[in-house]
Amino acid sequence: MSDAYSEAGVDVREADAGVAAIISVLAKINTGSPSRVVHLPGHFAAVLKLTEDLGLAICTDGVGSKLVVAEQAGILDTVGIDCVAMNVNDLVCVGAEPIALVDYLAVEESDPARLGAIAEGLRRGADLAGVEIPGGELAQIPELIRGHPSPEGFDLCASAVGTVNLNQIVDGSAITAGQALIGVPSSGVHSNGLTLARKVLLDGGDPNERPEVLGGASLTEALLVPTEIYVRAALELLRSDLEPSGLFHLTGGGLLNLLRLGTNVGYRIDNPLPPQPVYDLIASRGNVPAHEMYEVFNMGCGFAVTVKQENAKAAVDILASHHPGTRVIGEVTANAGHVTVPSLGITGDEAGLRDS
Repeated sequence: MSDAYSEAGVDVREADAGVAAIISVLAKINTGSPSRVVHLPGHFAAVLKLTEDLGLAICTDGVGSKLVVAEQAGILDTVGIDCVAMNVNDLVCVGAEPIALVDYLAVEESDPARLGAIAEGLRRGADLAGVEIPGGELAQIPELIRGHPSPEGFDLCASAVGTVNLNQIVDGSAITAGQALIGVPSSGVHSNGLTLARKVLLDGGDPNERPEVLGGASLTEALLVPTEIYVRAALELLRSDLEPSGLFHLTGGGLLNLLRLGTNVGYRIDNPLPPQPVYDLIASRGNVPAHEMYEVFNMGCGFAVTVKQENAKAAVDILASHHPGTRVIGEVTANAGHVTVPSLGITGDEAGLRDS
C-alpha cells in the first residue's frame, strides 16, 4: 500500500488485518436459524435472503476525514451528499435498487445552524439518489468528539438498504476475459484519501490558496467537491438488456477495487479517464508517484462497469447520458488478479500497485 498514505497516518495493511480479525469473530455468530446471508465475499454490499426471490442489500459507511476540511472551512452543507453517496454507490454494485438510508450524527455540540446545514446535504444527496431518510440518530458526545476547531466537531455516517431479486444479483461471476471495462467520471477526490490530501495541500499552508491549475477554486473548495452519485445511471443500465457483469465503486484502494469482483481475471486500462487538476497538485507537492496515486485515489474514475464488447457502446451511451465523459477505458484480461495501466507503467495485484 502507499508509502505516502502510511506516512500521512493511515496504515491500510494494518486496517485490513483489523477487519480480518473482526470478520473472524463475527463469522461465529449463531442465530439458531439458517443464515440468510448470500455469499458475496469481497463485494461492495451485503445481501440477505428475505424470500425465495427477494434479497435485502445493506451497507454502511461514513465521510471520513473530509469532515475535518469541512469543519475548518465552516462549509457543512455538502458532506451529507458524500455520506449518502458512499452508501448508495456501494449498494447499487450488487444490482440493488437503494430505497432508504438512516444516518448517525455524533456531535461535540448540538448547534442548530450547523445541524441544519449538515441535514441539507443529506437531503440533497437523498434527492440525487432517489432514496428516503426515514430516521436517524443524533448523539452529543463531547468526551469523544473534538472539532477542528472545538466545539464544532462531528462525525457523520449512515447505513443504507435496497432490494434486489436474488436471481439478478451482480456478483461478478459473469466477468470474463475480453469484456469491455467502462469508466465513469468522478467529481474529484470524493471521500477517500483525504488524510493524504490534507497533509499535502493544507497542513501548514493556506487553505484559501487558489492555484491557477484549479481554475479559480481554492484548495479547500477542490477537496470539498461532493462525491458523485451513480445510482440513477447504474439502475438504468441494470434495467436494460445489456447485462452488466460487474459494477465497481472506486473508493479507497483506487484501481484495486477492480479486483474485488471476478474470478481468474485481471484488468488492463489502456485509456484511463483524465484525473482532475487537484490530483496533479497532490502528486507534485507530496512527491507521490503515479502508482501510489492510483492506489489511494479514484484519479478521475469514480465508478466502473464491465459488459460484453458488443454491448459496450450502448452501455456507454446510457451511462454518459447521466455522467458525460464516460467511455471504454480498457478490458478484462486473463491475467488473473492483476491490474495494469500500460501508458503509466503501472501494474499490481492484491498486494498493491507498483511501477512496472
